[in-house]
Amino acid sequence: MSARPVQISIDRDLLERIDADPETRREGRSAFIRSAVRTYLKIGEQREIDRAIRRAYGTRSDEMLSEVEDLIEEQEWPER
Repeated sequence: MSARPVQISIDRDLLERIDADPETRREGRSAFIRSAVRTYLKIGEQREIDRAIRRAYGTRSDEMLSEVEDLIEEQEWPER
């Protein structure tokens, strides 16, 4: 995978928080931001799966989801 440079603006307070993070110190800002974006997208995918489960099981979705919650939390999501 070839990386492309992207210019973004980040407010000063947020940049200070990013720079203070151990991952940023270890891997650099770009790696930190790539990791944060991957995590954000993965969470969005998980939310969509949860919504699909709720739609599929209708009013019993909360009951059924609680039965498999531990399994869902243990799933490893593939990197893209």
